[in-house]
Amino acid sequence: MAETSTPSERYAQGMKTRRSVLGDTYVDRAQANRTPFDQPFQELITESAWGTVWSRPHWTKRERSMVTIALLAALGHYDEVAMHIRATANTGATKDDICEALMHVAIYAGVPAANHAFKIAKATYAEMDAEKAAGERR
Repeated sequence: MAETSTPSERYAQGMKTRRSVLGDTYVDRAQANRTPFDQPFQELITESAWGTVWSRPHWTKRERSMVTIALLAALGHYDEVAMHIRATANTGATKDDICEALMHVAIYAGVPAANHAFKIAKATYAEMDAEKAAGERR
């Protein structure tokens, strides 16, 4: 059953950080697709991942982005890799940064994991470039 309490400060900070990294369009879509079944999970990740870890002051969003992509690639979570590649438009992590992170994946987590992550990253960057070009033609 969904709770109707006021969001915590950590949730509010998490939502602010989540929006700054993933963008309003992505977060709005995730919020619109919430159901009573996954609402507790959405609250958990907003508070813990975004309100606690991503909101800490010690690393920049660029640094967190690189580490997150490397970890997701190493673990084989390729849908999440694509999502976080898209987020680099907001975090400041460059293609060169992500290449370096994936090179670390190759050595420390294995060539197959890095190979697939490079494939996902290339496809995602190509989609982003095409979307940008289409927007510029309008």
